[in-house]
Amino acid sequence: MEESNSTAKSLMENLLGLLRVRIKRGVNLAIRDVRSSDPYVVIKMNNQKLKTRVIKKDVNPEWNEDLTLSIINPNQKVKLTVYDHDTFSKDDKMGDAEFDIAPFIEALKRNITGIPNGTVITRIQPSSHNLLADESCITYSNGKVVQDMILRLQNVECGEVEIQLQWIDLPGSKGL
Repeated sequence: MEESNSTAKSLMENLLGLLRVRIKRGVNLAIRDVRSSDPYVVIKMNNQKLKTRVIKKDVNPEWNEDLTLSIINPNQKVKLTVYDHDTFSKDDKMGDAEFDIAPFIEALKRNITGIPNGTVITRIQPSSHNLLADESCITYSNGKVVQDMILRLQNVECGEVEIQLQWIDLPGSKGL
């Protein structure tokens, strides 16, 4: 058996599945250029790093972009950072946030089916232990479990980012 083949196999055996993070929009982001900013979002988990496209001159950008992370450890937090794209200098940070996926994974493990569309499974309240700007609901929507979050950016004067989590089962992976 080839080396790369066995590595891929052991990765699949440890993989719980994929987390699709929909970066919906930014609200009242910080101004980093003269009158506006050219924001984009980077999410990081372990050695995975994904980013959205840049939206020019908009502090209330609508990305509606899906970024997909491979999940091995459900207790690992995901770090989200907003940057201002600059053509001639290093991109400026416009705040960051971390979020927990453990409550979402727990809700998925309950394997809920056949309940009315829009049913709230779990509510997570904003607290000093998370960066939620508002209550976050894990909901049964169109046959899938999703979690909506509004993250309050830290290390910056203002700004929030709205995201939605969705799970993708991978055939051949360990699964939940």
